[in-house]
Amino acid sequence: MNRRPASLAVRLTVSIGVVITAVLLVFGWTVERSISNHFVQQDVDELDAVIRTLQHTLAVVPPGIPPKELRERLAEAISGHHNAQFQISTADGTIIYATPGPSLSHLAKDVQPVKAVTADNVSVWRTNGETLRAAVVQAPSAVGPGAEPLTIAVATGIDFHLHYLQRFRTNLWTLTAIACLVAILATWLAVLQGHAPIRRISRDIRKIRTDQLHVRLDLQTVPAELTELVAAFNDMIGRLEALFQRLSDFSGDIAHELRTPITNLKTQTEVALSQPRDIEQYREILYSNLEEYDRMAKMVSDMLFLAQADNQLLKPEFATVDLNAEIQDLFDYFSAWAEEREVGLHLTGRPVCIQGDRLMIRRALSNLLSNAIRYTPPGHRVTVNLATADHQIGVQIRNPGPVIPEEHLSRIFDRFYRLDASRQRSGEGAGLGLAIAKSIIEAHGGRISAQSTTGATTFELSLPLVLCADSQSLGGFVHQLNRFEPDRPET
Repeated sequence: MNRRPASLAVRLTVSIGVVITAVLLVFGWTVERSISNHFVQQDVDELDAVIRTLQHTLAVVPPGIPPKELRERLAEAISGHHNAQFQISTADGTIIYATPGPSLSHLAKDVQPVKAVTADNVSVWRTNGETLRAAVVQAPSAVGPGAEPLTIAVATGIDFHLHYLQRFRTNLWTLTAIACLVAILATWLAVLQGHAPIRRISRDIRKIRTDQLHVRLDLQTVPAELTELVAAFNDMIGRLEALFQRLSDFSGDIAHELRTPITNLKTQTEVALSQPRDIEQYREILYSNLEEYDRMAKMVSDMLFLAQADNQLLKPEFATVDLNAEIQDLFDYFSAWAEEREVGLHLTGRPVCIQGDRLMIRRALSNLLSNAIRYTPPGHRVTVNLATADHQIGVQIRNPGPVIPEEHLSRIFDRFYRLDASRQRSGEGAGLGLAIAKSIIEAHGGRISAQSTTGATTFELSLPLVLCADSQSLGGFVHQLNRFEPDRPET
């Protein structure tokens, strides 16, 4: 079972709390070390001052000075250093002078003498429950047997410093812990306050229902960090609004388109049952009903095809398709209808091929040609032009006719869309042909668009180019199918 990720507030609080805690701990440790080093240096200075004084005193005493007078001079020499203790002994351990207090004999024997006292070479020594910071040095002197160098062991009590440091350490870490808790709490509150716009946006989003898809969040009332998120949400709502509107229109159009054949079937059946009829009359009624069934079956098939296209379920079986040959076959197929409407069919360009599903491509071109023939006035012609540019095939299907207004042109590929909402499509299909053509072209990685100017409407297709095997030798061509002479030139 996957664990739910921690909230942003928790993650931010923990992250910032860890950083603040680390900073406070480092700061406290630095302060503590600084004070401790200060006390060490203070003790070192004290010891160094005592040693220098003693060395000077020993250097100036005359040889053969009485022991009592020597002790008096040594006692007077450190009279200002009340916390200092020292012991002067000879090389064989004989004590010449020692201050009252703990014996420093073991210190003088155990600690290696140094030339100068520094913070790095002083020792901490404990005796009789007292903690001392001490050092051992040697000093030349005329005192003693053979005037050999004397050993000076000097120490100063540091219990006061240690007690102070212990109290300071306790107070410091207590305050640090309190500061960390306060900082974490403040961070939590700041994060919650910082997330207030997110909670407000969430409340606004919850208020949007299916009947309020026109509502948009105001970009001017959100922080800069959330602008991109709100803009993306507004875009998504816009797409959903368009989709809901499309579904609503689609449902209405389906009901409208199916109502007519169902009404026709119902009416014809009621009329047939109103009185007895002979076999031929029943046969005619059944044939009429069959036409309505065929129309409904084609409409359902087209809608299923478009549903597959919407869900990316169209899987073209790619093969090399010669567009020139396909369009010529379609010209032959539509020739009778075009002749009946007195419409000419004209193909120009050069042989071009594409990789695509031949039946799908033929269906798309058939829908576009039938649409062009239907709206071409008698005495004019539909022109199909094939061209290549930048590894793309351009197919232009142009037919004269009334100008399509711009507000309708942008929706001409919508399903069931009517330029005239009151117009009935009796015998002219359900209005799905252009939508199917667009789905097929896009499934092949192409584009389709429409332009309408004074005197003509042009559908433009763009598909990936594949070089035909004989395209190098055929050159350009002009194929024209005219079963009549136009009464006037095409405008």
